[in-house]
Amino acid sequence: MRQDAVEEIGMVEAGAIINLPVYAFKIPAGFPSPADDYLECRIDLNEELIEHPHSTFILNVSGDSMIGAGIMPGGKLVVDKSIEPSHGKIVIAVIDGQLTVKRLYKRRGVIKLMPENPKYSPLIVKQEQDLLIWGVVTNVINPLY
Repeated sequence: MRQDAVEEIGMVEAGAIINLPVYAFKIPAGFPSPADDYLECRIDLNEELIEHPHSTFILNVSGDSMIGAGIMPGGKLVVDKSIEPSHGKIVIAVIDGQLTVKRLYKRRGVIKLMPENPKYSPLIVKQEQDLLIWGVVTNVINPLY
């Protein structure tokens, strides 16, 4: 059963600067306020989301096996290939040629790819299976609609 799939891969363009405004106040969930008076600075999302630009790429998410980790269908994953995949990290894995996003379980010689949705069972990686970890998920960007 296909639990998650990667729809698109995009490398982060080195040197690309995306400056977005950051306002110096907390947004009330009540009546509107003229926000331009409170502009504090601008931020570059590359600096906020990407530590290693030359080893980072973006993936689009489909499937719901990781919703418990805040990874929703239609979201985007920021993935860093330079981070060591270790126990407890959310990783992009290729198991027997199939891409998936899962939490890595690696203890006492046992490797599992753990979903974060009770509808799905862990994928226990057997010795005869081919497993490749592409990278570690560092950030998630989800639409709110």
